[in-house]
Amino acid sequence: MNFAVIQFPGSNCDQDCLAALRGIDGIQAEYVWHKETSLGKADAIVLPGGFSYGDYLRCGAIARFSPIMRSVVEEAHAGKLIIGICNGFQILCEAGLLPGALVRNRSLHFICEQVHLRVEATESPFLHGLSFGEVLQIPIAHGEGCYFADEKTLRSLNAHQQVLLRYCDAQGRVTAAANPNGSVENIAGICNRERNVFGLMPHPDRACEARLGSSDGARIFQSMLHSLGVVEAAA
Repeated sequence: MNFAVIQFPGSNCDQDCLAALRGIDGIQAEYVWHKETSLGKADAIVLPGGFSYGDYLRCGAIARFSPIMRSVVEEAHAGKLIIGICNGFQILCEAGLLPGALVRNRSLHFICEQVHLRVEATESPFLHGLSFGEVLQIPIAHGEGCYFADEKTLRSLNAHQQVLLRYCDAQGRVTAAANPNGSVENIAGICNRERNVFGLMPHPDRACEARLGSSDGARIFQSMLHSLGVVEAAA
């Protein structure tokens, strides 16, 4: 399966994503520059972390207007799998592909640390290989990772099981102390109603090998690969 890793000026996790994806059997991954207008034969799209366009205006606000984003939006509406990691999550929200927004961390400081995440829903191409309530360990690295949405949006997200990951402690308890950035309802990752677009602040690309402290992130990419294989087999 072919994965496209979008490169924006200021991306700094594109290499992490490429290395993580190429380390998984069955995945071929290549860069796509932000000025391109086509994603070619990509089966899935990755928007990596970093500081696209220097995070001027707002995180992801300028990247949303990159030439390649027109194709990303078109592919999203066509049902293609898209995952946005950290800055990629911010870009997906700015582009209107996911609801809500990412704002300054509660502490107003950049945070880089390992966190625990509880799996909240498995009926998606990104987490179907995992178990409800399972705890993952994946690192974060952001200054504006506090997820915010109004009450109406939160009710809709919860009603349609679009919250896929929540910050928790090592025992899976969702508490204020386990929330690293002040995100509403401890939300760490959400998907769209159609379940083919996923945004999360933690970095699965930095948790794909045991020597990095965790290989839990690889399971997200493996889930995507499996989902694509099922779709291809059914076609």
